Parts: sequence; C-alpha cells; structure tokens
Amino acid sequence: MRRAFGVLRVVAAAGIIAAIVGQFAKSLSLVPDPAVFVVNFFSFFTILSNGVAAVVLLVGAAYAFRRASDPPFFDLVRACATTYMATTLVVFNLLLRDLALDQAATVPWSNEILHVWAPLYLLVDWVLAPGRGRIPWNRFWWIAAFPVAWVVYTMIRGAIVGWYPYPFLDPEVSPGVGYDGVTVYVIAIAAFILLVGAGVVGISRTAWPYRRAEVEAAPAGDRAMTSAVG
Repeated sequence: MRRAFGVLRVVAAAGIIAAIVGQFAKSLSLVPDPAVFVVNFFSFFTILSNGVAAVVLLVGAAYAFRRASDPPFFDLVRACATTYMATTLVVFNLLLRDLALDQAATVPWSNEILHVWAPLYLLVDWVLAPGRGRIPWNRFWWIAAFPVAWVVYTMIRGAIVGWYPYPFLDPEVSPGVGYDGVTVYVIAIAAFILLVGAGVVGISRTAWPYRRAEVEAAPAGDRAMTSAVG
C-alpha cells in the first residue's frame, strides 16, 4: 500500500508541475513585461503552495519506496503543505472562483488542478497514506510560519510596486475598505489556516486507518513503549 501511494505521489506531483508550467507559459506569452510577470507569478500563494506540494510529494514518494515510515521532520513539512493546499482550495472557491485575476489568460485545466484536484489529493494522501507519524502539538505553530512570511512580503512589496496577487489584499481595490478591510481578511484566513492545521495535526495523532495495525503488529516490548509514549 505504501508503494502504491508512492506512485500516486509521483503522478500528482507531475500533474502539479505540468499545471504550473502550462499556466506560466501561457501567461508569459501574453504579458508586455516578462521580468515583472515572473516575480508576480511566483508571488501568488497558489503557485507557491503548489510548488511546495510538488516537492513534498516527490520527497514523500522517495520515502514511500525506501522506508516503512516517514521521518518526523518530514511529517511536519507534509502537514504544512497539506494545510496550505487546503487553504488554497477553500479560499479560491469561496473568494476567487468568479473573479478575473490580472495574470493574463487563465488556463482552465491548470486552474482546476492547482485550485481543486491537487489540494484534494494532498488531503486524501494525508488521511489515507500509511507511514505518517504523530506530530507533537508544540510543533503546530510552525504551520503558520510560511503564511505569515508571505503576507508580510506581499503587503510590503504591494505598497512599493502597487500590485497585489489577490483583490482582498489590495487596500485600494474598493473605496473605503483600506487596510482595515485587508486586516479583517488576513485575520480570517490566518484563523482558517490555524484551524485546518489543527485538524491536520489532530489526524496525525489518531490510530485510523493504519497506526493501530502497526502497533498491534509490533513486538510486545515495542507495543509497551508505544503505549507509554502515546
């Protein structure tokens, strides 16, 4: 089963990479300033989170082919990637699905992979793939590190160049909204990221669907140690 998920991870990573490249190539062919476009393109949370997810899936595939379980540091990295992709899924479909972003023409199949199918696979992989470990709650806050850094970068750069990757981050997008409105969106999305992250960490600490079988199959001494630690 673990090797089967290794194959699925390679396929999913290939789909994500193809979607990013497809959208990048299409947009690059239409914009007047390629240099600015490249920076803007890789400033989207969707692109960054999917890029991280593709790398995590490929590393996870390598572990699936070579090891019976993932190392603890990778469990945390994978939890972060899953949280970010779940956030991409929800934010896009609730806030951005009907909005036209100023990133040249959207490639429909790429858009669906990056915003729907890849996030859904990350969630399924996290829940069902064997080999994940228990993530301590004291590491939960690391999940917020990347989104916080991204928001700080986005707001500082946006104030300088006058461009924001998403309308809800632009204080000038609607008269009267300003930074107060942006702050409300940021706080709401941050709370959602933490909520999803808590769910992801919580799933890692459950016995379903594989951990119980692994513990029962272990030698008696190992079972006693596992019970004591858990």
